[in-house]
Amino acid sequence: MNDRDLALHGAAIKRHAPAKAIGELVGLSEERAAALLAEAVATGRAIEAKGAYALTPLAGVALQSRYGLHFQHLRDDAGFRSAYDGFERVNRTLKQIITDWQTLDVGGQKVANDHRDKDYDAKIVDRLGALHEQAEPILTGLARELPRLKIYGDKLLAALEAAEDGDIEWVSDIRRDSYHTVWFELHEELLRIMGTERDE
Repeated sequence: MNDRDLALHGAAIKRHAPAKAIGELVGLSEERAAALLAEAVATGRAIEAKGAYALTPLAGVALQSRYGLHFQHLRDDAGFRSAYDGFERVNRTLKQIITDWQTLDVGGQKVANDHRDKDYDAKIVDRLGALHEQAEPILTGLARELPRLKIYGDKLLAALEAAEDGDIEWVSDIRRDSYHTVWFELHEELLRIMGTERDE
């Protein structure tokens, strides 16, 4: 994938983010990502608002049409496909953990978790740690075939460690690279690589 498509790909995954975050995700310097995204804005392939970039719908469709060219070798790679299948299996557990993080069962009724029950939250963080142990060999397998994916494993571990240290915002806060945020972006990346749709 050339640098232009890498920048557009990063913008597609981050959806609306500064050049620094987009570049970091796909292995481009902030300066290089900013230049490519400014060019994309000038040619109508992206929009910029308050320093954050997003693809235009037509640019998104055009990018999708080139994924087969960029990623077919990974779609055909047995090792990468096996790692992807493993991710999808663990993803079901992650979704349940996040649901349990966001809600509490009170008298048979689901209510929003206000995070006043520290023991409950600690158990959820423990479950997240156990899930991460399952995910580590999968993340390693993905990065073995496409090295730039290593950043997701690094960010997931950093978010987990911050949550285990007591800063629970690192579990699912959408305003930072929380565990759930990074996991969601990795899932989006893998779906685009494999040419499949999200199963909601």
